Amino acid sequence: MVQVCFVLDLRSLPPPFLRDVKQVANFYTISSSSSSLRESNSLRDRIGLCYVFKNRFSSDDELKIAYRPRENFNLRDFHHAVNQLPLDAFLPQINDLKLSTILGNQFLYSWGTGKDIARKVIVLSSCFPEDVDSIMRKSLTDAADKCVSVEFLLFEQKSGHLTDTQQNMNNFFRYISDLDNCSFQTYLPDVRVLHGLVKRWKADLEDDAEEPLQAHFLFKNNLVGSVNQISCNLYISVNKIIDGFSPCQTCSCHGIPLEDGIRNRTGGPSCPATGHDLGKDAVMENSVKVGENIMLFLPSCQSSLKFQKISSSFDFNVEERINLGSLSEGSIMGDSYVVIPSAYHEIEAASDDIEQLELNAQLFRGLCSALYLLDQGLVCSSSCNIENMKEAAFHCYYILQPSDNGPMLLKRLAGSEEVSCVPDLNRCIHSSVTKEIQNSIQSSLSMIELKDYDPMVHERGFHQKLNLLVKESLQFG
Repeated sequence: MVQVCFVLDLRSLPPPFLRDVKQVANFYTISSSSSSLRESNSLRDRIGLCYVFKNRFSSDDELKIAYRPRENFNLRDFHHAVNQLPLDAFLPQINDLKLSTILGNQFLYSWGTGKDIARKVIVLSSCFPEDVDSIMRKSLTDAADKCVSVEFLLFEQKSGHLTDTQQNMNNFFRYISDLDNCSFQTYLPDVRVLHGLVKRWKADLEDDAEEPLQAHFLFKNNLVGSVNQISCNLYISVNKIIDGFSPCQTCSCHGIPLEDGIRNRTGGPSCPATGHDLGKDAVMENSVKVGENIMLFLPSCQSSLKFQKISSSFDFNVEERINLGSLSEGSIMGDSYVVIPSAYHEIEAASDDIEQLELNAQLFRGLCSALYLLDQGLVCSSSCNIENMKEAAFHCYYILQPSDNGPMLLKRLAGSEEVSCVPDLNRCIHSSVTKEIQNSIQSSLSMIELKDYDPMVHERGFHQKLNLLVKESLQFG
């Protein structure tokens, strides 16, 4: 459970960086966190936002508070705060960050409440602090005394500049290395890097960030010496998001959905907070529920937000062709569907045309064969979520995979918002595999029988267990 305060160096960060800050708040709004995050139909406020800019009159670097966290999180106010950040503060020629001035602001270490909540300050900049003085040192030690961690993220616009400032980075890293509450990372401003950081910050804010599952893979033969197992951590590769937003009515006095309230004796609406009757003017018709507890009030009714139940007919738009070797199995989510060509009576436009049936079958087989030979698949988009048989407000992506002279498979693909941030394996493993261990593993694998997978010979034991239970039940007569 972490409260995060972002410090954006607007002098060195181009405006596109601001979009990623909004994404953190959006994810937090629809977070699947446990109910301990929510109190009295509200979401706890855990995000603060500050920015650094150069005062054009005094030429001093100043820290301003853009969004001060309150008791309950307000997505609308946070977006408004981001939208109000000065876009003319970007100064590409800036190459020094006066951290002592910035980190001396006590707001960074005093906001937020709760004994069980950790606090983190994240400083994002594209320029490097040249000087580290005693004032900055004292600010960081004061932060440690208040159990506030400080994370420095440096984004370099050109990889060549990293070489020029390597000495400064090493000096800075050595300076803070003895401070347990400080960390320092350098990144190139790549879209994927920023996406990974947003997911990491999202995990910090969520209350249900559980420890990874522990797993042990046991082998019949020893892998090396007397060791016959490998211990691992398991992480979820995909986190599903909501399919849209729910229109609802709210009381104008508290902004709480009426579905959470009670009905009075006349059957009319009542305030969920007080139970008092609500007149027609006291009911807000044009409200939208985002996640569990965030409400947005709109100027007009958004009928398009209502989810519609769909029939058994779906439309999939073919978007692109991909090499199946590039497809990560971790991006596949939900059930798989076997795809075969429609039967004669199912083709509405060809109910009286047998030739259309034959053409459709040939097109299917031809497409399947061509994709199989190329080892490629088709990425399709749809406005339908076939898992819950409803229209979605956002795109749903699917992969159509071919087979050798058989049916195809349709699988749901995770979008960028749904891909989880998993730990970097290279950071977990600091040494290379020795030749001795590699040879021992290969020898052990050669002792495991190699087969083509056949589900018919991998029975889970359902019938055996159920038959045994029925047999025991029959003994009672």
